[in-house]
Parts: sequence; structure tokens; C-alpha cells
Amino acid sequence: MKDDEDTSLKIRVENLSVSYADFEVLREVNFSVRAGEVMVVMGGSGCGKSTLMKAMIGLLEPVSGSVWFGKDNFTEADLAEREAIMRRFGVLYQGGALWTSMTLRENVSLPLETFTDLKTREVRDLADFKLSLVGLKDFAEFLPSELSGGMRKRAGLARAMALDPEILFFDEPSAGLDPLSSRRLDDLILELKESLGATFVVVTHELPSIFAIADDSVFLDVDTRGVAARGTPQFLLDQGEDKVRRFLSREGESEP
Repeated sequence: MKDDEDTSLKIRVENLSVSYADFEVLREVNFSVRAGEVMVVMGGSGCGKSTLMKAMIGLLEPVSGSVWFGKDNFTEADLAEREAIMRRFGVLYQGGALWTSMTLRENVSLPLETFTDLKTREVRDLADFKLSLVGLKDFAEFLPSELSGGMRKRAGLARAMALDPEILFFDEPSAGLDPLSSRRLDDLILELKESLGATFVVVTHELPSIFAIADDSVFLDVDTRGVAARGTPQFLLDQGEDKVRRFLSREGESEP
């Protein structure tokens, strides 16, 4: 069965090319993500991991190619159609992207107030529930500046889940975290995958996270600017090309 006939596929990236001015970052990238799995996008510095995610969520327009969510072509959709599709996914940005002047409850409440007709009490209760899912219900009245980096990441995740998205995108979720906080975030991703049945796309270069959470992965190659390998991290470590195996064993790598 071809990918475009497979109803279990949640996301399809087809022949996607992305450039900044005249510099081509990604060239004819192809891969798919099945419903309910954690797909990790990995690769060395400058390979276009975050650029790919931005193109997938509509922050960058590709030069060519398309991104499909289910049967919907996100790339070719008009503004109204795009907005409807975007309600189906949430995004955790690398820095958390919380409003610093708002409490955690207010941050999580904002998309609920903007995109639903829920009453004030219902919004508050739902925001507290989302915070409880990430272990932060007791910190609802705290400002982001009063929290650790790991807690801010979890708060950003609670906000990303506010509208019950089918898909969650994470951009370097472990960046800047100590190993213990990073492991807790990995565990949380796995717990949410199990409890919510959501689909995850995670951009990361952190080896412990890659091996802990990935059901599948794609390796972006900075030289070819495309997908050099796909498979579980363990499979790629055991049987992948030399460049991929060196990355996954960190031989000769200088990742930050």
C-alpha cells in the first residue's frame, strides 16, 4: 500500500524544499508520520531540523512540495482552511514562548479564551487540568520567571495541549535542561502519548531523548539537504550508513 493510500498516516511531507533567500536549506524532503507515534527529526548542526518544523507548521513557506495532515493539503490550503488545520496541532517552542507577564494559568487559558466559547470558570478548570497533566497544577499562579527551565518547558507543553490537539510539535524540548529535567520531560512525552493517543514530531539532537522516545526517526543530512536515513534509532545505529552511526554514537560529532 502506498503512503498516500494509508489511512493510518497522520502527516505526509512530500518533496519539500525550503530556502532562505537564495540559500537552499532543505531539498525534496519526504517522510510520513503514523498516528499515535513519536517521530524524531535529528541530524547535525545546520541540517535544517528546525527549518523543517517551521515549514510543517506554516511559519515558513516552502519553495516547492507539500505538507499533508490526514487528507488535507496544508501547504495549498487557503487562510480559513489553514486556520482550521492549525487547530489540530500544538507547538512547544524551544524557549517555551510563554507570555512573561501572565501566570501559568493565564498562559494556558489564552488559546481557550481565543478559540472556544467556554465560560470563565470552564476555562479556568480546563487550564488547571492541563497544568495538572504536566505536574504544575500547584504553580498555576506563578509567573514564568519564577520557575526553572524544565518547569517552563512543561508549562509551554500544557499550553500547547490546551485545545486538545491531535498532533504535538516539539522544537528541541531538552535544550538548556539538566539531564534530570530532560529525562522527566522525556517521561512526560511518553506518558502523554499513552494517555492522549496524540502524535508527536520532535526535533532534537539529544541522544538520550532520541533513544528514549522515538518510535521512528529521520536523519537530515547537511550535505545533501535531504533525508539520509529513516528508521528506529537503534536500527540506524546498528545498520545505518557511517555518517548516521557516527552521529548516533557521537563519534567525531561536535553538537552543542
